[in-house]
Amino acid sequence: MKPRKLAIFLTTGLVMSLAACGGDSESDAGGDVAITVACQPAKTAPKQREAWNDDVVAFEKAHPGVKVKSTDQQPCFDPKTFAAKLAGGQMETVFMVPVTNYADVISKKQAKDITGVTDLVKNYGDIKQDVKDMVTKDGKSYGVPNVSYSVGLVYNRKLFKDAGLDPDAPPQTWDEVRAAAKKIAALGDGYVGYGEYGGGNVGGWHFAQSIFSRGGEMAVDGRAAFNSPEGKAVLQTLHDMRWKDDSVGKKVLIGWETLMQQMAAGKTGMMLGAPDVVTDVVQKFQGNKDDYGITGIPEGQASLTGGEAYMVNPKANAAETEAAMQWIDFQFNTPGKGRHDYARGKANAEAVGVPNNDYMGDSPTGQRIADDREANAVLPVEYYEPYVNTSKGVELKLEPAKAQELYAVLDVPMSAVLTRENADIDKLLKDAESKANGILARG
Repeated sequence: MKPRKLAIFLTTGLVMSLAACGGDSESDAGGDVAITVACQPAKTAPKQREAWNDDVVAFEKAHPGVKVKSTDQQPCFDPKTFAAKLAGGQMETVFMVPVTNYADVISKKQAKDITGVTDLVKNYGDIKQDVKDMVTKDGKSYGVPNVSYSVGLVYNRKLFKDAGLDPDAPPQTWDEVRAAAKKIAALGDGYVGYGEYGGGNVGGWHFAQSIFSRGGEMAVDGRAAFNSPEGKAVLQTLHDMRWKDDSVGKKVLIGWETLMQQMAAGKTGMMLGAPDVVTDVVQKFQGNKDDYGITGIPEGQASLTGGEAYMVNPKANAAETEAAMQWIDFQFNTPGKGRHDYARGKANAEAVGVPNNDYMGDSPTGQRIADDREANAVLPVEYYEPYVNTSKGVELKLEPAKAQELYAVLDVPMSAVLTRENADIDKLLKDAESKANGILARG
């Protein structure tokens, strides 16, 4: 998953699904059943924290005898500490796991088998089957997904207009992206047609997004598969946009938030990203909400998927497990409540409206969630219709095994084509392939 807040993130829904350990809580453990839950919003987000605490009170009232203690370490998912926390048995009763870590957590038996109690999440049956399959092994369920999304193309509608482009007909191919980027860059000094990453694992992460969109693969049968025509096309296009078109700017090798800050500043035309990028650009970095749209990923052969699920600590007894599932149901899966309380989100000045989560699909619950989000939207939902319409038919791809290590390897060719006009793409891919195979061979 993305190295930023990874599941990072986000709108009304995602801001409350950050997982954590430690921290104080306004809820004290006690009573017949006590559970710990991840994760309470930070004190730096007082309205969201107050809403969470209100939800704890409402939940405890609806479930007499259950006491909830929240933890608020932020960011809730920290890849540097997650594995150690799991191995040390320090996870909360209810904890969040990003899609990147599903298989590892399940295979190491660090999540409880909840197959017999999934009915405690009343809308569990409405969750898309392919999303549920990601937390299923040998027919057993180990988590309740509550976030699922695909990557698209975020773009600045104002810059499209300024460059003579139609913001209601965004690019559908990489050739169209390149052509649009060139026109936007021609607006003048400091304008960037297309923003891209080159380091910090996000370069390799965007390489994966781009190769999937072209129909390529990262790895097949435990071997690297990116040294391919599709992989070469990713790097060649980026190289040519940098050195022939001068449309990706001269400030390269930037980090995750820097590119979003550039988008918010109003001089960057396009970037790859999930819908929550729009939320962050507007809510966190004060971009003009009327400037941004999102469409499906160029070419649309496939898209990297992201998401998260809540899992239950395997040490939880039967009563704790029941309370944990009831909390997951209440806080994360009920329309109009918890993170789906969009009316409250709107009142709290959150950027409600981005279609950032499709884990319920077109089911009755999914439709109600979508309707509630649109009814309380403060963002222009019509600007996201190209994404809604095109992303439904795009194949979703999970991140490869050893994803973060592979991304680090692919940072090298990504940064090379952005910084060296004479970069040897064939050699870069061959060297990356050799290193990746070594990583994959170590299991």
